[in-house]
Amino acid sequence: MRIEHHALFWAGALLLLGLLLWLFSGVLLPFAAAVVLGYLLDPVVERLERFGLNRLGATLIIVAAFALLFLLLAILFVPVLWRQLWSFIDALPGYAVELQGLISDEMQRLSHEYSGGFSEKLGLGKDAGTGFAAATSDLVGDAAQWAAAFLRSLLMRGAALVNLISLLIVTPVVTFYMLLDWDRMIAAIDSLVPPRHRDTIRRLAREIDAAMAGFVRGQSLVCLFLAAWYAIGLSLIGLNFGLLIGILAGAMSFIPYVGSLTALILASAVAIVQDWPRWGLLASALGVVLSGQFLEGNILSPKLVGESVGLHPVWLIFALLAFGSLFGFTGLIVAVPIAATAGVILRFAAGRYRESDLYVEESGAPESPELVAPKSSPALRKAGR
Repeated sequence: MRIEHHALFWAGALLLLGLLLWLFSGVLLPFAAAVVLGYLLDPVVERLERFGLNRLGATLIIVAAFALLFLLLAILFVPVLWRQLWSFIDALPGYAVELQGLISDEMQRLSHEYSGGFSEKLGLGKDAGTGFAAATSDLVGDAAQWAAAFLRSLLMRGAALVNLISLLIVTPVVTFYMLLDWDRMIAAIDSLVPPRHRDTIRRLAREIDAAMAGFVRGQSLVCLFLAAWYAIGLSLIGLNFGLLIGILAGAMSFIPYVGSLTALILASAVAIVQDWPRWGLLASALGVVLSGQFLEGNILSPKLVGESVGLHPVWLIFALLAFGSLFGFTGLIVAVPIAATAGVILRFAAGRYRESDLYVEESGAPESPELVAPKSSPALRKAGR
């Protein structure tokens, strides 16, 4: 088969896969979550097998332990988080207006004290800063009310509740079968690879596995630590909605820089409104967030994630946003595996391109005259001395 036929075949296969994912994106969430959980828990099952358990017994123990842990966390934290979430949604417009009012007062004071003469020189008048502050305050208030209404409607939508129920019921069952048949599925996929390409495909699969394992497993542990650190720390200092802000920021830490910015902005805004005009609560909140970032950046990520993952933060952010916009929450789940796979394949393609005749001249071909450095004669070298 010619290389053009290979390219057309794989391009058609990718297009068909993308079309199927788009068509069935509404029901893929529990299955995608089950595949990710199966991938994360398979090493634990293999370790239990080395202790003498069979595959079925190890799978039952892991799924039961995971379900029990999830149920315990749900009983302990879900009611509190649910109440805080609704309270936060109801208080969001008021917090935004009050925060903008404080900023507006400071802007007016600074405008009157420092920028009055400058505004008159520009022909804007002395009250230009005041008008800008009032307009900004109205805009922020309207935006906060719209955001609160959107979040409230999102929580009350039937589709969201159906997805949540299916995630809680279907995912454990599919995860059990994924863990039970994981080795057989890998062997079946491996048998479909043409024998002449099997060594190359296996090498690429090992690189993809190393990239995904290094990031998914390592970054998951980092997210769990940051969620616990933020939630406990912000709750202990008495910040309103500290548990909700901490868990939300920890979960969003899967995306580089997004979780830390979320914790910093939300914790600072709530602390300013809650404790104004004192600054003690804001300083404590900043201490919790910045210390968590220090531990994450200097200790946790280098140890758990490492430098050999091969996923650049910009590429990861693009993948999460692109697949999230195309497939919703299901796209966020599959974005990292697809990004890791694409990164390995692109690096492999770039290596093959550098070895091809398109990049390297054919063996024995004369070099271009303008690219060859002129050789100096002995007379010239002697004159140069």
